[in-house]
Amino acid sequence: MRVAIAVDGAVDETGEPREATPALIQSIRALRQAIASSNFDGDGPGGQEASVTVVSATALSPEAIAPKTLLVPLTLDLPETLHFPEKTIYATCRDVPLLRQRVQQWDFLVGEGQYWLPVVQTAKGPLYAEAIAPAAPTGYCQPLHLADYQRQPLYRLSQRLLSSLAAPPAVYLLQFGYQGDRWWFDRLWPFPAPPAIASLSCQAPNLFSCHWHCLRGQPLRDIVIRPPVDHVLL
Repeated sequence: MRVAIAVDGAVDETGEPREATPALIQSIRALRQAIASSNFDGDGPGGQEASVTVVSATALSPEAIAPKTLLVPLTLDLPETLHFPEKTIYATCRDVPLLRQRVQQWDFLVGEGQYWLPVVQTAKGPLYAEAIAPAAPTGYCQPLHLADYQRQPLYRLSQRLLSSLAAPPAVYLLQFGYQGDRWWFDRLWPFPAPPAIASLSCQAPNLFSCHWHCLRGQPLRDIVIRPPVDHVLL
């Protein structure tokens, strides 16, 4: 089976993105590793390895994608003429103002935020990973400590939002803001966006592996933070 990882920007003749950010390079590497560690044959597990390429999202077209290729976008900026199973959810997440309007109708606050709640939407329901916060020098850190009273509104919103969008199995990052006793919704990412690299050093399985499991319909039973656990406080 062929897998095409779609990214922003140009891709050189060797299949590597030009002028990629460190976060994007880490994301591609992590996704490649997740795919390589999960062999399959046809629609089920097996011994046949996937052939993985990295492609520029701007160069994508129905004709440019080989038959039986699984498209795995790491960007929302995809051509409107491109058809793939997750097209609707990607288009919805790209329209941030409209998505915020939907959430406002449910009496939730909206605005710019800099924290992320990873939701692993499996075929059997959601699994929640630890929240992620911005940090230097790596850019992001996990886990961000949230008390139960802080988590529950985020869980309720994510469940309602993903259900209303009929969101297919994947890793989603619910971006939110928080200050004092107030929190607000920012946007939803339908793939492991750059903050997901924080999971590479502390979460098992990491968010890129979770994403691949979801896309392939493979079971996920639990998500854990590997010790030692060093929580980041709000």
